[in-house]
Amino acid sequence: MTAPSTVSVIGLGYIGLPTAAILACSGVRVFGCDIKASTVDAVNQGILPFAEPDLAEHLRQAVDTGMLTASRDLSDAEAFIIAVPTPLISATKKADLTFVRDAARAIAAKAQAGSLVILESTSPPGTTERIGQWITELRPDLRGDDGAPHLLLAHCPERVLPGRIMVELVSNDRVVGGTTPEAAARGKELYKVFCDGQILTTDARTAEMAKLVENSYRDVNIAFANELSLVCDALGVDVWELITLANHHPRVNILQPGPGVGGHCIAVDPHFIVEADPEHTRLIATAREVNDAKPNWVVQQVRAAVAGKSAPVIAALGLAFKPDVDDLRESPAIAVVDKLAAALPSARIRTVEPHVHTLPSALAAYPHITLTTLDEAIKGADAIVLLVNHKAFATPPTIPPTTPIIDTRGAWGGGRVAAGS
Repeated sequence: MTAPSTVSVIGLGYIGLPTAAILACSGVRVFGCDIKASTVDAVNQGILPFAEPDLAEHLRQAVDTGMLTASRDLSDAEAFIIAVPTPLISATKKADLTFVRDAARAIAAKAQAGSLVILESTSPPGTTERIGQWITELRPDLRGDDGAPHLLLAHCPERVLPGRIMVELVSNDRVVGGTTPEAAARGKELYKVFCDGQILTTDARTAEMAKLVENSYRDVNIAFANELSLVCDALGVDVWELITLANHHPRVNILQPGPGVGGHCIAVDPHFIVEADPEHTRLIATAREVNDAKPNWVVQQVRAAVAGKSAPVIAALGLAFKPDVDDLRESPAIAVVDKLAAALPSARIRTVEPHVHTLPSALAAYPHITLTTLDEAIKGADAIVLLVNHKAFATPPTIPPTTPIIDTRGAWGGGRVAAGS
Protein backbone atom coordinates (compact mmCIF):
# COMPACT_ATOMS: atom_id res chain seq x y z
CA MET A 1 0.00 0.00 0.00
CA THR A 2 1.41 3.38 -1.02
CA ALA A 3 0.54 6.92 -0.08
CA PRO A 4 -1.72 8.96 -2.36
CA SER A 5 0.24 11.06 -4.86
CA THR A 6 -2.40 13.81 -5.04
CA VAL A 7 -4.32 15.35 -2.13
CA SER A 8 -6.94 18.07 -1.95
CA VAL A 9 -6.94 19.95 1.37
CA ILE A 10 -10.22 21.70 2.17
CA GLY A 11 -9.67 24.64 4.53
CA LEU A 12 -6.39 26.57 4.49
CA GLY A 13 -6.43 27.83 8.04
CA TYR A 14 -4.24 27.17 11.07
CA ILE A 15 -4.23 23.39 10.45
CA GLY A 16 -5.06 22.95 6.78
CA LEU A 17 -2.37 25.22 5.37
CA PRO A 18 0.53 23.78 7.41
CA THR A 19 -0.64 20.28 6.49
CA ALA A 20 -0.90 21.20 2.81
CA ALA A 21 2.52 22.85 2.82
CA ILE A 22 4.33 20.01 4.54
CA LEU A 23 2.72 17.41 2.28
CA ALA A 24 3.74 19.43 -0.78
CA CYS A 25 7.30 19.78 0.51
CA SER A 26 7.34 16.01 0.99
CA GLY A 27 6.60 15.24 -2.65
CA VAL A 28 2.80 15.06 -2.71
CA ARG A 29 0.93 17.22 -5.24
CA VAL A 30 -1.47 19.27 -3.16
CA PHE A 31 -4.51 21.27 -4.20
CA GLY A 32 -5.65 23.68 -1.52
CA CYS A 33 -9.25 24.81 -1.32
CA ASP A 34 -10.68 27.66 0.74
CA ILE A 35 -13.84 29.75 0.59
CA LYS A 36 -11.92 32.98 1.21
CA ALA A 37 -10.58 34.58 -1.96
CA SER A 38 -8.02 36.54 0.06
CA THR A 39 -6.59 33.31 1.51
CA VAL A 40 -6.44 31.65 -1.90
CA ASP A 41 -4.66 34.65 -3.41
CA ALA A 42 -2.17 34.84 -0.54
CA VAL A 43 -1.32 31.14 -0.74
CA ASN A 44 -0.81 31.25 -4.51
CA GLN A 45 1.62 34.13 -3.99
CA GLY A 46 3.44 32.24 -1.26
CA ILE A 47 2.28 34.75 1.36
CA LEU A 48 1.17 33.63 4.81
CA PRO A 49 -2.38 34.69 5.71
CA PHE A 50 -1.49 34.31 9.40
CA ALA A 51 1.63 34.10 11.54
CA GLU A 52 3.25 30.75 12.29
CA PRO A 53 7.01 30.11 12.73
CA ASP A 54 8.69 28.16 9.90
CA LEU A 55 5.49 27.94 7.84
CA ALA A 56 6.55 30.75 5.48
CA GLU A 57 9.60 28.77 4.31
CA HIS A 58 7.53 25.64 3.69
CA LEU A 59 4.86 27.60 1.85
CA ARG A 60 7.33 29.36 -0.42
CA GLN A 61 9.03 26.08 -1.31
CA ALA A 62 5.70 24.35 -1.95
CA VAL A 63 4.44 27.16 -4.20
CA ASP A 64 7.74 27.80 -6.00
CA THR A 65 8.06 24.13 -6.95
CA GLY A 66 4.46 24.00 -8.17
CA MET A 67 3.55 21.29 -5.67
CA LEU A 68 0.91 23.45 -3.97
CA THR A 69 -1.74 25.58 -5.63
CA ALA A 70 -4.92 26.99 -4.13
CA SER A 71 -8.40 27.59 -5.46
CA ARG A 72 -11.90 28.30 -4.23
CA ASP A 73 -13.01 25.21 -6.14
CA LEU A 74 -12.22 21.65 -5.10
CA SER A 75 -9.86 19.72 -7.38
CA ASP A 76 -9.79 16.04 -8.26
CA ALA A 77 -7.40 14.01 -6.12
CA GLU A 78 -6.76 10.53 -4.77
CA ALA A 79 -7.33 11.75 -1.21
CA PHE A 80 -9.24 14.57 0.45
CA ILE A 81 -8.38 16.15 3.81
CA ILE A 82 -11.08 18.17 5.57
CA ALA A 83 -9.59 20.83 7.86
CA VAL A 84 -12.45 23.29 8.31
CA PRO A 85 -13.76 24.97 11.47
CA THR A 86 -16.21 23.18 13.76
CA PRO A 87 -17.33 26.10 15.93
CA LEU A 88 -19.56 25.91 18.95
CA ILE A 89 -23.13 27.11 18.66
CA SER A 90 -23.24 29.53 21.58
CA ALA A 91 -26.95 29.07 22.33
CA THR A 92 -26.87 25.27 22.49
CA LYS A 93 -23.19 24.51 23.20
CA LYS A 94 -23.29 21.97 20.38
CA ALA A 95 -21.01 21.56 17.39
CA ASP A 96 -21.82 23.46 14.21
CA LEU A 97 -20.92 20.97 11.47
CA THR A 98 -22.02 23.24 8.60
CA PHE A 99 -18.50 23.58 7.19
CA VAL A 100 -17.84 19.84 7.43
CA ARG A 101 -21.12 19.07 5.66
CA ASP A 102 -20.31 21.61 2.94
CA ALA A 103 -16.90 19.97 2.47
CA ALA A 104 -18.51 16.54 2.20
CA ARG A 105 -20.90 17.82 -0.45
CA ALA A 106 -18.00 19.26 -2.43
CA ILE A 107 -16.15 15.95 -2.19
CA ALA A 108 -19.26 14.11 -3.43
CA ALA A 109 -18.80 15.77 -6.83
CA LYS A 110 -15.18 14.57 -7.08
CA ALA A 111 -14.93 11.27 -5.21
CA GLN A 112 -14.54 7.88 -6.81
CA ALA A 113 -14.95 4.42 -5.35
CA GLY A 114 -12.02 3.88 -3.01
CA SER A 115 -11.22 7.58 -2.51
CA LEU A 116 -9.58 8.36 0.83
CA VAL A 117 -11.46 11.02 2.83
CA ILE A 118 -9.79 12.19 6.03
CA LEU A 119 -11.42 14.45 8.60
CA GLU A 120 -8.88 16.45 10.60
CA SER A 121 -11.39 18.89 12.09
CA THR A 122 -12.11 18.18 15.75
CA SER A 123 -15.65 16.81 15.82
CA PRO A 124 -18.20 14.96 17.97
CA PRO A 125 -18.10 11.16 17.87
CA GLY A 126 -19.76 9.79 14.76
CA THR A 127 -18.94 12.72 12.47
CA THR A 128 -16.62 10.70 10.22
CA GLU A 129 -19.43 8.24 9.59
CA ARG A 130 -21.82 11.10 8.86
CA ILE A 131 -19.44 12.36 6.17
CA GLY A 132 -19.92 9.04 4.40
CA GLN A 133 -23.68 9.43 4.69
CA TRP A 134 -23.62 13.01 3.36
CA ILE A 135 -21.49 11.97 0.37
CA THR A 136 -23.55 8.93 -0.55
CA GLU A 137 -26.81 10.85 -0.26
CA LEU A 138 -25.58 12.83 -3.27
CA ARG A 139 -23.74 9.89 -4.83
CA PRO A 140 -25.78 6.70 -4.35
CA ASP A 141 -23.38 4.99 -6.79
CA LEU A 142 -20.76 5.15 -4.01
CA ARG A 143 -22.94 3.07 -1.68
CA GLY A 144 -22.78 -0.71 -1.60
CA ASP A 145 -25.67 -3.15 -1.31
CA ASP A 146 -25.05 -3.24 2.44
CA GLY A 147 -25.43 0.55 2.62
CA ALA A 148 -21.76 1.13 3.46
CA PRO A 149 -19.91 3.81 1.49
CA HIS A 150 -17.40 2.63 -1.11
CA LEU A 151 -15.00 5.17 0.38
CA LEU A 152 -12.05 5.02 2.76
CA LEU A 153 -13.18 7.28 5.60
CA ALA A 154 -10.81 8.19 8.45
CA HIS A 155 -10.34 10.69 11.25
CA CYS A 156 -6.87 12.00 12.07
CA PRO A 157 -7.09 14.78 14.67
CA GLU A 158 -4.39 17.41 14.80
CA ARG A 159 -2.29 17.57 17.96
CA VAL A 160 -0.22 20.68 17.40
CA LEU A 161 0.46 23.80 19.41
CA PRO A 162 0.20 27.21 17.71
CA GLY A 163 3.69 28.61 17.48
CA ARG A 164 5.16 25.09 17.08
CA ILE A 165 2.92 23.64 14.38
CA MET A 166 5.60 22.90 11.80
CA VAL A 167 7.76 21.15 14.40
CA GLU A 168 4.97 19.15 15.98
CA LEU A 169 3.41 18.06 12.68
CA VAL A 170 6.59 16.07 12.16
CA SER A 171 7.51 15.01 15.70
CA ASN A 172 4.19 14.31 17.41
CA ASP A 173 2.54 10.91 17.41
CA ARG A 174 -0.68 10.72 15.37
CA VAL A 175 -3.89 8.77 15.73
CA VAL A 176 -5.64 7.59 12.55
CA GLY A 177 -9.08 6.07 13.02
CA GLY A 178 -10.86 4.48 10.08
CA THR A 179 -14.42 3.36 9.57
CA THR A 180 -12.69 0.23 8.30
CA PRO A 181 -9.21 -1.20 8.96
CA GLU A 182 -8.32 -0.53 5.31
CA ALA A 183 -9.23 3.16 5.71
CA ALA A 184 -7.04 3.46 8.80
CA ALA A 185 -4.12 1.75 7.05
CA ARG A 186 -4.46 3.96 3.98
CA GLY A 187 -4.57 7.07 6.14
CA LYS A 188 -1.48 5.93 7.99
CA GLU A 189 0.43 5.67 4.71
CA LEU A 190 -0.40 9.28 3.91
CA TYR A 191 0.81 10.65 7.25
CA LYS A 192 3.97 8.55 7.07
CA VAL A 193 5.03 10.83 4.22
CA PHE A 194 6.02 13.54 6.72
CA CYS A 195 5.38 12.33 10.26
CA ASP A 196 8.34 10.92 12.22
CA GLY A 197 6.20 10.20 15.28
CA GLN A 198 4.40 6.96 15.92
CA ILE A 199 1.20 6.60 13.89
CA LEU A 200 -1.41 4.66 15.82
CA THR A 201 -4.44 3.19 14.06
CA THR A 202 -7.87 2.57 15.55
CA ASP A 203 -11.53 2.98 14.61
CA ALA A 204 -12.95 6.38 13.69
CA ARG A 205 -15.05 6.96 16.83
CA THR A 206 -12.15 6.16 19.13
CA ALA A 207 -9.93 8.59 17.20
CA GLU A 208 -12.59 11.29 17.47
CA MET A 209 -12.88 10.70 21.20
CA ALA A 210 -9.09 10.65 21.67
CA LYS A 211 -8.77 14.30 20.66
CA LEU A 212 -11.76 15.35 22.73
CA VAL A 213 -10.48 13.49 25.78
CA GLU A 214 -7.00 15.02 25.50
CA ASN A 215 -8.38 18.55 25.62
CA SER A 216 -11.06 17.77 28.19
CA TYR A 217 -8.37 16.37 30.48
CA ARG A 218 -6.50 19.64 30.25
CA ASP A 219 -9.69 21.67 30.70
CA VAL A 220 -10.61 19.82 33.89
CA ASN A 221 -7.14 20.35 35.33
CA ILE A 222 -7.13 24.04 34.45
CA ALA A 223 -10.54 24.35 36.06
CA PHE A 224 -9.08 22.96 39.29
CA ALA A 225 -6.35 25.63 39.19
CA ASN A 226 -8.84 28.38 38.38
CA GLU A 227 -11.17 27.32 41.17
CA LEU A 228 -8.21 27.14 43.52
CA SER A 229 -7.34 30.76 42.66
CA LEU A 230 -10.82 31.84 43.77
CA VAL A 231 -10.50 29.98 47.05
CA CYS A 232 -7.05 31.44 47.68
CA ASP A 233 -8.29 34.95 46.99
CA ALA A 234 -11.06 34.47 49.56
CA LEU A 235 -8.62 33.09 52.14
CA GLY A 236 -5.80 35.58 51.52
CA VAL A 237 -3.39 32.93 50.23
CA ASP A 238 -0.94 33.46 47.35
CA VAL A 239 -2.13 30.85 44.84
CA TRP A 240 1.13 30.93 42.87
CA GLU A 241 3.23 30.14 45.92
CA LEU A 242 0.72 27.52 47.00
CA ILE A 243 0.86 25.70 43.66
CA THR A 244 4.66 25.83 43.62
CA LEU A 245 4.79 24.26 47.06
CA ALA A 246 2.14 21.63 46.30
CA ASN A 247 3.88 20.63 43.09
CA HIS A 248 6.95 19.57 45.08
CA HIS A 249 4.91 16.47 45.93
CA PRO A 250 6.18 13.75 43.57
CA ARG A 251 2.67 12.85 42.37
CA VAL A 252 1.14 16.35 42.13
CA ASN A 253 1.32 18.63 39.09
CA ILE A 254 -1.22 21.43 39.41
CA LEU A 255 -1.49 23.65 36.35
CA GLN A 256 -1.48 27.45 36.41
CA PRO A 257 -4.65 29.52 36.79
CA GLY A 258 -5.49 32.30 34.39
CA PRO A 259 -8.31 34.58 33.22
CA GLY A 260 -10.15 31.62 31.68
CA VAL A 261 -9.50 29.13 28.90
CA GLY A 262 -9.28 29.98 25.21
CA GLY A 263 -8.26 28.67 21.84
CA HIS A 264 -10.05 26.60 19.26
CA CYS A 265 -9.61 23.33 21.18
CA ILE A 266 -9.70 23.34 24.98
CA ALA A 267 -12.53 25.86 25.26
CA VAL A 268 -14.65 23.98 22.72
CA ASP A 269 -13.88 20.26 22.60
CA PRO A 270 -15.26 19.26 26.03
CA HIS A 271 -18.69 20.43 24.91
CA PHE A 272 -18.61 17.80 22.15
CA ILE A 273 -18.28 15.02 24.73
CA VAL A 274 -21.07 16.54 26.83
CA GLU A 275 -23.21 16.73 23.69
CA ALA A 276 -22.59 13.04 23.01
CA ASP A 277 -23.53 11.89 26.54
CA PRO A 278 -24.96 14.61 28.83
CA GLU A 279 -25.90 12.12 31.54
CA HIS A 280 -22.38 10.95 32.34
CA THR A 281 -20.32 14.11 31.86
CA ARG A 282 -21.02 16.10 35.02
CA LEU A 283 -17.34 16.69 35.83
CA ILE A 284 -16.48 17.78 32.29
CA ALA A 285 -19.51 20.10 32.13
CA THR A 286 -18.70 21.64 35.51
CA ALA A 287 -15.10 22.28 34.50
CA ARG A 288 -16.38 24.19 31.48
CA GLU A 289 -18.62 26.27 33.74
CA VAL A 290 -15.72 27.09 36.07
CA ASN A 291 -13.44 28.17 33.23
CA ASP A 292 -16.14 30.09 31.39
CA ALA A 293 -16.92 32.02 34.58
CA LYS A 294 -13.34 33.10 35.28
CA PRO A 295 -13.42 36.20 33.01
CA ASN A 296 -16.36 37.51 35.06
CA TRP A 297 -14.31 37.19 38.23
CA VAL A 298 -11.39 39.06 36.64
CA VAL A 299 -13.78 41.84 35.63
CA GLN A 300 -14.92 42.08 39.25
CA GLN A 301 -11.32 42.48 40.37
CA VAL A 302 -10.71 45.29 37.87
CA ARG A 303 -13.94 47.07 38.74
CA ALA A 304 -13.04 46.93 42.43
CA ALA A 305 -9.62 48.38 41.63
CA VAL A 306 -11.11 51.44 39.88
CA ALA A 307 -14.13 51.90 42.14
CA GLY A 308 -14.82 55.58 42.78
CA LYS A 309 -13.21 56.73 39.51
CA SER A 310 -15.71 58.52 37.25
CA ALA A 311 -13.77 57.90 34.04
CA PRO A 312 -11.05 55.34 34.83
CA VAL A 313 -8.21 54.51 32.47
CA ILE A 314 -7.59 50.77 32.30
CA ALA A 315 -4.60 49.15 30.59
CA ALA A 316 -5.40 45.62 29.38
CA LEU A 317 -2.26 43.75 28.35
CA GLY A 318 -2.77 40.95 25.86
CA LEU A 319 -5.68 39.80 23.70
CA ALA A 320 -4.49 36.47 22.27
CA PHE A 321 -5.66 33.19 23.75
CA LYS A 322 -2.09 32.16 24.66
CA PRO A 323 1.37 33.75 24.78
CA ASP A 324 3.27 34.89 21.70
CA VAL A 325 0.71 34.07 18.98
CA ASP A 326 -1.74 36.19 17.00
CA ASP A 327 -4.55 33.67 17.50
CA LEU A 328 -7.56 35.34 19.16
CA ARG A 329 -10.03 32.44 18.93
CA GLU A 330 -12.13 31.97 22.08
CA SER A 331 -9.70 34.21 23.96
CA PRO A 332 -10.67 34.85 27.60
CA ALA A 333 -8.69 38.10 27.40
CA ILE A 334 -11.10 39.39 24.77
CA ALA A 335 -14.01 38.27 26.95
CA VAL A 336 -12.58 40.24 29.89
CA VAL A 337 -12.12 43.43 27.85
CA ASP A 338 -15.55 43.05 26.25
CA LYS A 339 -17.24 42.67 29.64
CA LEU A 340 -15.26 45.58 31.09
CA ALA A 341 -16.28 47.83 28.21
CA ALA A 342 -19.93 46.92 28.66
CA ALA A 343 -19.82 47.38 32.44
CA LEU A 344 -17.80 50.63 32.40
CA PRO A 345 -18.97 52.76 29.45
CA SER A 346 -17.26 55.85 30.88
CA ALA A 347 -13.87 54.11 31.12
CA ARG A 348 -11.05 54.40 28.63
CA ILE A 349 -9.68 50.94 27.97
CA ARG A 350 -6.27 50.80 26.33
CA THR A 351 -5.44 47.36 24.99
CA VAL A 352 -1.97 46.11 24.06
CA GLU A 353 -1.49 43.13 21.77
CA PRO A 354 1.97 42.97 20.13
CA HIS A 355 0.88 40.33 17.60
CA VAL A 356 -2.08 42.06 15.93
CA HIS A 357 -2.50 45.44 14.25
CA THR A 358 -6.23 46.01 14.59
CA LEU A 359 -8.82 45.39 17.27
CA PRO A 360 -10.91 42.24 16.85
CA SER A 361 -14.46 42.89 15.69
CA ALA A 362 -15.88 42.05 19.12
CA LEU A 363 -14.01 45.04 20.60
CA ALA A 364 -13.85 47.44 17.66
CA ALA A 365 -17.50 48.41 18.15
CA TYR A 366 -16.69 50.09 21.48
CA PRO A 367 -15.54 53.70 21.01
CA HIS A 368 -13.79 53.68 24.40
CA ILE A 369 -11.45 50.78 23.53
CA THR A 370 -8.19 51.48 21.72
CA LEU A 371 -5.23 49.37 20.62
CA THR A 372 -1.96 51.01 21.55
CA THR A 373 1.61 50.44 22.71
CA LEU A 374 2.61 49.28 26.17
CA ASP A 375 4.09 52.64 27.12
CA GLU A 376 0.98 54.53 26.02
CA ALA A 377 -1.35 52.07 27.72
CA ILE A 378 0.19 52.31 31.19
CA LYS A 379 0.73 56.09 31.10
CA GLY A 380 -1.67 57.51 33.66
CA ALA A 381 -3.58 54.24 33.98
CA ASP A 382 -5.79 53.81 37.03
CA ALA A 383 -5.44 50.02 36.85
CA ILE A 384 -3.38 47.55 34.86
CA VAL A 385 -4.60 44.04 34.09
CA LEU A 386 -2.15 41.50 32.66
CA LEU A 387 -4.21 39.02 30.63
CA VAL A 388 -1.59 37.24 28.50
CA ASN A 389 1.98 36.51 29.54
CA HIS A 390 3.59 37.44 26.22
CA LYS A 391 7.38 37.68 26.17
CA ALA A 392 6.89 41.38 25.51
CA PHE A 393 5.43 41.67 29.01
CA ALA A 394 8.01 39.46 30.75
CA THR A 395 9.70 42.41 32.42
CA PRO A 396 7.25 44.43 34.51
CA PRO A 397 7.08 48.03 33.24
CA THR A 398 7.75 50.93 35.58
CA ILE A 399 4.43 51.54 37.29
CA PRO A 400 3.64 53.97 40.11
CA PRO A 401 3.50 52.10 43.43
CA THR A 402 -0.11 53.15 44.03
CA THR A 403 -1.43 51.79 40.71
CA PRO A 404 -3.43 48.57 41.17
CA ILE A 405 -2.16 45.60 39.16
CA ILE A 406 -4.38 42.63 38.39
CA ASP A 407 -1.96 39.92 37.27
CA THR A 408 -4.08 37.02 36.05
CA ARG A 409 -1.03 34.99 35.02
CA GLY A 410 1.27 35.31 38.01
CA ALA A 411 3.92 36.58 35.60
CA TRP A 412 5.03 39.53 37.71
CA GLY A 413 5.02 37.60 40.97
CA GLY A 414 3.62 39.02 44.19
CA GLY A 415 3.48 42.68 45.13
CA ARG A 416 0.38 44.52 43.98
CA VAL A 417 -1.23 41.48 42.42
CA ALA A 418 -4.96 41.27 42.93
CA ALA A 419 -6.26 38.38 40.83
CA GLY A 420 -5.43 34.89 42.01
CA SER A 421 -3.53 35.92 45.12
